[in-house]
Amino acid sequence: MTATHSSRMLILGSGPAGLTAAIYAARAGMAPIVVQGIQPGGQLTITTDVENYPGFADVIQGPWLMEQMQKQAEHVGARMEWDHISEVDLSQRPFRMKGDSGALYLGDTLVVATGAQARWLNLPSEEHLKGRGVSACATCDGFFYRGRKVIVIGGGNTAVEEALYMTNHSHDVTLIHRRDSLRAEKILQERLFAHPNIRVMWNREVAQFVGGGEPEGLVAVDLRDTTTGAIERFDTEGAFVAIGHSPATELFRGHLDLDGDGYIKVEQGTTRTSVPGVFACGDVMDKIYRQAVTAAGTGCMAALDAEKFLAEADFEATPQPALQHA
Repeated sequence: MTATHSSRMLILGSGPAGLTAAIYAARAGMAPIVVQGIQPGGQLTITTDVENYPGFADVIQGPWLMEQMQKQAEHVGARMEWDHISEVDLSQRPFRMKGDSGALYLGDTLVVATGAQARWLNLPSEEHLKGRGVSACATCDGFFYRGRKVIVIGGGNTAVEEALYMTNHSHDVTLIHRRDSLRAEKILQERLFAHPNIRVMWNREVAQFVGGGEPEGLVAVDLRDTTTGAIERFDTEGAFVAIGHSPATELFRGHLDLDGDGYIKVEQGTTRTSVPGVFACGDVMDKIYRQAVTAAGTGCMAALDAEKFLAEADFEATPQPALQHA
């Protein structure tokens, strides 16, 4: 028999945004259900050292942080379901969703916190050295490369912004780009070219990340000249892959308004989407900051927005007593 799960609030995604929404919703008595998705805990579960989440003097581990958030959410009354949503129907309330398990999920409100994934080069050596010199987030990990020689890979706004950011930590930053011109906005390019601590290597792509040392870490990259095919080795201790992110929104195409990059559109200053009663938070709607703490903040906003939506809907649905005249 197919299981059916109903809640005042259904939350898709269990990263910092989804779990924060669950904590606030549970404390408001909404008995939220969190469908954890294919990567419970979100991107922080594959992040080792976390040094920029408020409240911790020492470096903490990403998986541990997400474990604590989940425990807190469950402690105040949220329910976790290990499932992945494959079908949605947002045409009426309660919203209906079907999981890979065959279970049916019904929600008076829906919070979408499915996140986004960094795009990688998909090299075996890249996978091997992730977290050991290879990263996709300079803002997250740049602090660990103070005074070291680093590279940033890419040619768009993200790459240029990350190269500029890394000059706060390193005096030797090299931008690697496979073409002979950048796609980044003109003003960003001007800042990049004017910076004395950044150089650009044109027409180069990473053929391989090279590890070494004990414990093993990144020591170099093999660069392929895209015009001649020649390979050269370039020494570096940190590599930041900055070729963009892909929001997990494919499920909502045709159901919610998305922007040109596939992120869910929300009303400015809120988490409200194009469908009343559906809210979006975290990296699925934020293409600028993409930090755990900002994701958690928008998760709080989504829960509060949903609580207000339900209160107003309940008031409108309840017959009001006639005014008494003297």
